[in-house]
Amino acid sequence: MRVKPLFVIISTLSFSLAVVLLSPSTQVLLPSHSSNSPNRTKSDIWSVKRIMEWRPCNWWLQSHLTPLPAKSNGYIRVDCYGGLNQMRRDFCDGVGIARLLNATLVLPKFEVAAYWNESSGFADVFDVNYFIKRMNGFVKVVRDLPLQISSKEPYRVDCSKRKGQFDYIERVLPSLLKYHYISITPAMSQRRDRYPQYAKAALCQACYSALRLTKSLEKKATELLEAIPKPFLSLHLRFEPDMVAYSQCQYSNLSPTSMEAIEAARGDDRKPWTGEAACIWRKRGKCPLTPNETAFILQALCIPSNTNIYLAAGDGLMEIEGLTSIYTNVFTKSALLSGEDFKSMHGNTKAALDYYVSINSDSYMATHFGNMDKMVAAMRAFKGLYKTLFLSRRAFAEFTSEGLEGKQLTQALWKAHKDDFSNGRGSALPDCFCEFKL
Repeated sequence: MRVKPLFVIISTLSFSLAVVLLSPSTQVLLPSHSSNSPNRTKSDIWSVKRIMEWRPCNWWLQSHLTPLPAKSNGYIRVDCYGGLNQMRRDFCDGVGIARLLNATLVLPKFEVAAYWNESSGFADVFDVNYFIKRMNGFVKVVRDLPLQISSKEPYRVDCSKRKGQFDYIERVLPSLLKYHYISITPAMSQRRDRYPQYAKAALCQACYSALRLTKSLEKKATELLEAIPKPFLSLHLRFEPDMVAYSQCQYSNLSPTSMEAIEAARGDDRKPWTGEAACIWRKRGKCPLTPNETAFILQALCIPSNTNIYLAAGDGLMEIEGLTSIYTNVFTKSALLSGEDFKSMHGNTKAALDYYVSINSDSYMATHFGNMDKMVAAMRAFKGLYKTLFLSRRAFAEFTSEGLEGKQLTQALWKAHKDDFSNGRGSALPDCFCEFKL
């Protein structure tokens, strides 16, 4: 297979060569799969011997808990925004903060966002009683506030945009002691490694041992899991209009419908990079893989074209034919589930289904390293499931910018992902997991 860059040959030969080598907006046109497939006698990427893996650390799984102080400093509610897995991440951080500040944790507030087509709260997704039971001894949790403070809103302490070394004891504890009931959104740049071990243990317990789907949602997720032909690969593919617009990358050879959707999502503040800046941006791995590029990488990793693939993706995925024209056994939750209860689901509950299927799949791959991917990879490591891999946008961009084609490109992609998989790179969050050499 030859991988041809899409560009218009303009003016002089020297300028054309510069476009070929440097243009960041160039999308690689990938020919039919029959000629680019690696040697079919070669084993797939999962056969590569691993030399390291991540496992949950014993210090929080088996350690003796530091007793909770007899008196709490007040109540903390964690306000969570974004998609389900971003909110889950923020809530887990909030649990650690509550323990750090010796606070009693109130059930979190999940954002009601039209953007995410969302109206479900924490109790609509997660089993509250199970969470409270599992957090016993790690942090105090209450379902309801005392009457004397339940009628008032908490004092808001905004930590979310703070940068640098944010100190919760110095910046937040005084407000907790003064108002006795506060709400926070954890700082994005916090240093969890500076938490005392008892606070980190609370965070880890919350994230990986205490959050379970509600019985009704788990029943629906189990039904979905059972409907997928086995064995199967769960593929988290991100190529929605807003995702592409946010990346500020340009793409050639997309359908007019996709281009219109991307332009509509860009607005005035998300114009694509151009020139050398765009080239650097793409080579840094900032541009989402198209479904066609994803299929090419899967083939480079010797994933057979008849593999059962569950598509863990949201609404509005573009150019899906680039994947399904090569991998024909692709399944979605909308096709496998029916009934009014599924049609009534919104963003959080649909994302919960994808999460559940992905942590229980035979193998998992993602084209992005977002909040869901980090959570799924960590939970798979927690469960001892190590067929997990993140497809490298950076490697793909670098190799194609160097002019690699066909067999050379396939071999380079194989080696890059082989090294990532064998070393367990990116397969778990380091806060609660430890490296084990095999």
